[in-house]
Amino acid sequence: MQEILAYHLTAAKLAERLNVSLRSIERWRVTGEGPAYIRAGTRRVLYPAHEVARWESERLHASRAAEMAAA
Repeated sequence: MQEILAYHLTAAKLAERLNVSLRSIERWRVTGEGPAYIRAGTRRVLYPAHEVARWESERLHASRAAEMAAA
């Protein structure tokens, strides 16, 4: 199991990494705003590290002007 977790983040670890609440992570999962996830069983949710990195890179902006231009 440790091998799997080395490449995946739990919702709690993702919240810690992004400095947001666990509730925000849960809400993003429901609305589709967050990174792609894997449902491992009926209750366990894991976020592949490469999907988290991709999701973060899609939200990387050099300035507020660049962010607004992309929207």
